[in-house]
Amino acid sequence: MQYVNAWRAVAAATGRADRGAAEDGVRLAYRSAGLEEPERIIWADSPRAAVEVVEKLSGAGRPVREEVRTRPWAEERRRMYDELGPAGWSALWSATGAQLWETTAALAERIRTGVVAELATRPDDESGIRLLLLDAVLGQHDAAWLAAFDGRGDRLTGLAEVARNAGWWWPYEHAVVISERPDVLHRDEAGRLDRGDGPALAYADGFALYAWRGMTVPAEFLDGLASLTPDRIRAEENAELRRVMLEYYGYDRYLAESGAEPVHRDETGILWRIAMDGDEDVVMVEVVNSTPEPDGTHRTYWLRVPPRTRTAKEGVAWTFGLEGEAYAPVRQT
Repeated sequence: MQYVNAWRAVAAATGRADRGAAEDGVRLAYRSAGLEEPERIIWADSPRAAVEVVEKLSGAGRPVREEVRTRPWAEERRRMYDELGPAGWSALWSATGAQLWETTAALAERIRTGVVAELATRPDDESGIRLLLLDAVLGQHDAAWLAAFDGRGDRLTGLAEVARNAGWWWPYEHAVVISERPDVLHRDEAGRLDRGDGPALAYADGFALYAWRGMTVPAEFLDGLASLTPDRIRAEENAELRRVMLEYYGYDRYLAESGAEPVHRDETGILWRIAMDGDEDVVMVEVVNSTPEPDGTHRTYWLRVPPRTRTAKEGVAWTFGLEGEAYAPVRQT
């Protein structure tokens, strides 16, 4: 677990790179791969800027990602698999890399998508940019698989040193381009990019990603969240952005201020339905906690339930994974 926590911190690290340590790691990675050290190491402020540098790079030679990153990883994985056996390797991966894989892979893909969106000014440009992105070693965002090998040999030490100290990097025969780490990173409890008042991910040169609970949103969209009204929410034609508005505004507040009417009530609570043009209805159950708060009041909760829900009891039952008829609590808490 110590390795997992350390590499989780690497994946989420922000701030300027330790350039000296990262460059030492690059040279070690080349030597470990049996290659001559690169003649030039060029720094860029973001993955977007790095791709722009790579596009104009001359005299760099061919990409050597295969030798520097892909082949050593495959050989070390095979060594560990042979040493531990199928069950042992599976247990090791589950306890280390698997803990970080989903969030770091998703973040890396979001960065790729953002780079393509900004640099592919014409449809014909997209494939070329994606090919350049395939040449990159992901540095800190390779944390998941590096966690699985930490403390188990020194073959990947150079790669690990770059990852601990810098962002993405592009290895070529005679030159390397390295990106700085982001200056800003905001994520929710599920590890998704999330921020309502600015970029969720931002680099020093202005390359940034805006997101609300994992969903990409335009930068200007966030500026209007603080002044939302039910009429503005209803007027939004983009169904996904309208969902973001509702989450930010609060379903309970929207119901109260939009004059919504309950569609069903019973002993478990009140069922509310909000019709959404071009999207599925938002259906919620209003329930009151039977256990009083310290001040004697009873707290009200709003539970989002599937659009097919027809009664309050059916909705509450769904939150427990039950059918409506099967939900019959002896005592509510």
